[in-house]
Amino acid sequence: MTTVADVRAAEEPITMLTAYDAPTAEIVEATGIDVILVGDSMGNAVLGHDSTLPVTCEEVESRTAAVARATDETLVVADMPFLSFGVSEADSVGNAGRMVKEAGADAVKLESGPHTIELTERLVDLGIPVMAHLGLTPQHVNQLGGYGQQATTEEAAGELLDLARAHAEAGAFSLVLEHIPANLAGAVTEAIEIPTIGIGAGPDCDGQVLVITDVIGLGEWSPPFSRQFGDVRSEIERAVTAYREAVESGEFPAEEHAEVVEEIEDVY
Repeated sequence: MTTVADVRAAEEPITMLTAYDAPTAEIVEATGIDVILVGDSMGNAVLGHDSTLPVTCEEVESRTAAVARATDETLVVADMPFLSFGVSEADSVGNAGRMVKEAGADAVKLESGPHTIELTERLVDLGIPVMAHLGLTPQHVNQLGGYGQQATTEEAAGELLDLARAHAEAGAFSLVLEHIPANLAGAVTEAIEIPTIGIGAGPDCDGQVLVITDVIGLGEWSPPFSRQFGDVRSEIERAVTAYREAVESGEFPAEEHAEVVEEIEDVY
């Protein structure tokens, strides 16, 4: 079983994917992926929202529980959604605690900033492992003005590096770096002792994470820094079309798909 300690001490590249339901989580685990992130990316990927902002704590908790029930060997990380943390310490600790205590997550992920340094330390002190997240933080999309690359100036890069160091010192066991320059991601990876996991941050991170719907080719669009390794959307379309045609033609269900119980024939 992959543990927080395993991730922190990993010498091989760390592999992480999102999953939002039990069947997908079973498949992801069977392939040997190290970490499953139950991401608030579910808002865009599976819940039909235009952003992650509408995702609720209850939705993440429910889907984390489904993923946790379906897996035994993979580290499960619950993504704390917008306004579920950072408003008050009590609410932040309570919401994160629910993900571990009730949903079965092994750790939580926080979209990080100056406001999450003390919270990270507090959660770790209470026994809740924290994965930090810097760079493009989608919960700040309204403040950022979109989903463009972050930390592209010397000042912004320095601030991100300082925040990375601060969260490592606060006890985070790993750090997601999203959509930042590859050379900055490499510098952060060299500067801190905890592993970095990149998404749109180049090849020099200690691991990589992508959204499952991008990887399998389920969505109509994926970000330019992602890659489709399959075409599940076309396969689903093929299968559903074949089903519809079989029903319309009377081919399905056939005799082998139905059972006859002779004892009830007298009823009619």
